Amino acid sequence: MLSFLLDFIRGDLKAIDLIVYVLSITYVCLCATPLHEFAHAFVAVKLGDDTPRLRGRVTINPMAHVDPLGILMIFLFGFGYAKPVEVRMRNFKKPKRDMAIVALAGPLSNFLQAFVYLLISAVLSVVLVFTGIAPLEYICMFFTFAALINIRLGVFNMIPVPPLDGSRLLTALLPAKAYFKIMQYERYISIGLMLLLFTGVLSTPLAKISEFIYNIFEFIIFLPFSFIG
Repeated sequence: MLSFLLDFIRGDLKAIDLIVYVLSITYVCLCATPLHEFAHAFVAVKLGDDTPRLRGRVTINPMAHVDPLGILMIFLFGFGYAKPVEVRMRNFKKPKRDMAIVALAGPLSNFLQAFVYLLISAVLSVVLVFTGIAPLEYICMFFTFAALINIRLGVFNMIPVPPLDGSRLLTALLPAKAYFKIMQYERYISIGLMLLLFTGVLSTPLAKISEFIYNIFEFIIFLPFSFIG
């Protein structure tokens, strides 16, 4: 978002481009993040932990999942998070394995959404070529931005530090004692993560990884259309 604002100030972007990007972020905050947390909650319940249902998290209602700081980060950097879903490992049949599956469910939901949005964008792009309907260009742009932001959310949440999903994956890899030792410093690690984003140290490599995944999705989706052309 910050880079888009700078481009707009320099005159490199039209106002409509900035508006479409802001609308895309808003949509993602109201759709992608709730679906991300819903995926965690739904999978946890299916694996035997009823805690998310009791906490009212098995829903796509944004108000049940929104974290103000996480949403602000999405607007500023394109990376962010929602309110974590409370899960109790002891309720799972295979705690380490099931915890890892629950952790992966959120980012995977973002990648799935991104793939669907890029597919919609591809179909609309073909329609645009054959019909010349001008508004379709901005609708394609909307879904493209939404896809990219979803990929960024998925990549960001895979970082193995608290409070992100990647830290929960550590439960499947580390001894319990080592994991809980790390979690004791969750607050300080979170502050350090924020500082790395603000300084751009973390934003650049995350953007590169996100772009790589985006290009793979785009290649897979547009490959059939290349034969049509």
